[in-house]
Amino acid sequence: MTIIRSERVAAVLLLVAAALGLLAANTPLGPALMNLQDAHLAIPGTPLDLSVGHWISDGLLAVFFFVVAVELKNEFAVGQLNSVSKAVRPAIAALGGVAVPALVYLAITAGSGYEGGWPIPTATDIAFALGVLAVFGKGIPSRLRIFILALAILDDIVAILIIAVFFTADPDLLLIACAALGVVAFGLLSRLLRGAAAERPALRVLVAVAMVAVALVTWSLVYLSGVHATIAGVALGLAMARVPGMHVRHALEPVTNGVVLPLFAFSAALVAIPQVAPSELAAPFWGILIALPVGKVIGITLGGWLSGFVGPRERRPHLTLQGLITAGALGGVGFTVSLLMNELAFANSPEVADEGTLAVLLGSSISIVLAAILVSRLAAYYRRLRMLREAALQARAASA
Repeated sequence: MTIIRSERVAAVLLLVAAALGLLAANTPLGPALMNLQDAHLAIPGTPLDLSVGHWISDGLLAVFFFVVAVELKNEFAVGQLNSVSKAVRPAIAALGGVAVPALVYLAITAGSGYEGGWPIPTATDIAFALGVLAVFGKGIPSRLRIFILALAILDDIVAILIIAVFFTADPDLLLIACAALGVVAFGLLSRLLRGAAAERPALRVLVAVAMVAVALVTWSLVYLSGVHATIAGVALGLAMARVPGMHVRHALEPVTNGVVLPLFAFSAALVAIPQVAPSELAAPFWGILIALPVGKVIGITLGGWLSGFVGPRERRPHLTLQGLITAGALGGVGFTVSLLMNELAFANSPEVADEGTLAVLLGSSISIVLAAILVSRLAAYYRRLRMLREAALQARAASA
């Protein structure tokens, strides 16, 4: 299980799953797999009746968002975002990384009727970005790693807010209120794990079973309310007590890395490549394809540069232009959340959704290649710099 926790392995599994999904969809197996994806599975005695695809994107993906929310809470409490001074620079860069891609998309799709897809290129896949950094970034200084981690986490917060605000239609307020009570109950139960229950295995198991039951009911209420069900995962993760939450996150990490994300990537990439000329592709295809690699680099670099003028000079971490551009390239890897937003934005336009999926995969792939090149060059530069410094220190020691 340890190997599945690796950021490198998680990134590879995600990429392979997406490639397999796209490949399978364009073979004789494609129609059968798509029919299976559209087949409905209902839970008897409940109003829950979802297609296999939606059980994956609304159900399993909520587990991923739960893990993300637990990590967010930990970062705000004791991590890289536990003070305003630490959060301000990556926050400004993240804002640029959301605003510029959205503006690029809107500029390209203006007048097409598909302007509502603007959130798609604003997302960053934190697992994939950190995976690329882990594979190619040996020697990258910690300040840049911390900046990229904080940037990706803040980007996830924005994505969660966008899903909650822009992809919710006619919510049932009574069900939302009931779900909120479920979140509170889940949070209170999690706090029992820190007290007497922590020393009594039987009671700990009982509390854990109760938490799972409450979580499932809460997820169901959120789904039925009209709010996207992944928001339930976010709310439950933020409500859970921090220390028990991190233990649960550690336990769920192999599941999210090895099952949830690859399965979602395979399902989301299960689209037939349109047999049309490039000129016949819809405007959202080009908007997403350009906004992800180009908009993210420009937005994050510009935001990171502007953030260098904020706060006391002595407290500003030194980030070079090359470092900011590298962070921007990593931010262009949209994958998971971009694929989800694409499904939500074009739910009523299946053909456009398919083209959007291809654009997300292509745009993210371009960003991966660009980021791999930039991260490798930057890491090599810092390794050479470190070697020169060590040689200089050894020369001084020898001369003394």
